[in-house]
Amino acid sequence: MSFNDPIADMLTRIRNAVRAEHSQVAMPSSKMKVSIAKILAEEGFVSNFEVTEIEDSAHKTLTLDLKYVGKRRTKRSVITDLQRVSLPGQRIYAGKGEIPYVLSGMGISILTTSKGVMTGREAKKQGVGGEIVCKVW
Repeated sequence: MSFNDPIADMLTRIRNAVRAEHSQVAMPSSKMKVSIAKILAEEGFVSNFEVTEIEDSAHKTLTLDLKYVGKRRTKRSVITDLQRVSLPGQRIYAGKGEIPYVLSGMGISILTTSKGVMTGREAKKQGVGGEIVCKVW
């Protein structure tokens, strides 16, 4: 199956798994997806992630363990929603002073910068701008 936008596919898989209240979600792996998963784990949106190799194949699978709060009937996901900002046909860039806040600081924006993939808060601290990949809240 070919994808035009693998990052949007990743976000859609996470969004669908959260709405179906699944405990894990798996997807094809890439360096960009792993770095986004690492940020989601550091910020507390997912509990863990793992990259595994598929037997008899050169492909790898990225598995995210989704995080929920509350008990059985009041169980809610930590991730409320994910939004893709920069698209393959329309790249959205922000300078160091133009990095947007997400829900007044309750959410995060994930950027690709010259210093790697990082959150908007970290990019502001380091004084760099970049391409806004997505917003998570």
